Amino acid sequence: QVQFVESGGGLVQPGGSLRLSCAASGTIFNMLVVGWYRQAPGKQRELVATITSGGSTNYTDSVKGRFTISRDNAKKTAYLQMNSLKPEDTAVYYCNYPKNPNRDRYWGQGTQVTVDS
Repeated sequence: QVQFVESGGGLVQPGGSLRLSCAASGTIFNMLVVGWYRQAPGKQRELVATITSGGSTNYTDSVKGRFTISRDNAKKTAYLQMNSLKPEDTAVYYCNYPKNPNRDRYWGQGTQVTVDS
């Protein structure tokens, strides 16, 4: 059974940093592309960063140069290092397998990130 548990969110001032973690259960983590998503109030969920099993990464334009996605396959955990945070980064952040057709079953609770002075 696949399950994600996200953690590491919180309240941070503009310009600050946070590191999010996503612990996965199940046996498929090491084989799949992992993505970090976010959903701001009143907006659709968006995919902000992905990382392949081999470590290749991709980012949406709004976070390039500020966010870094990484993964530890031995721990079945993905990370999102977020630097130079802006108020528009405020959202609930989730992880999932963006290329897996069953991903709708896997959403976790997410972790709230609030950027505010």
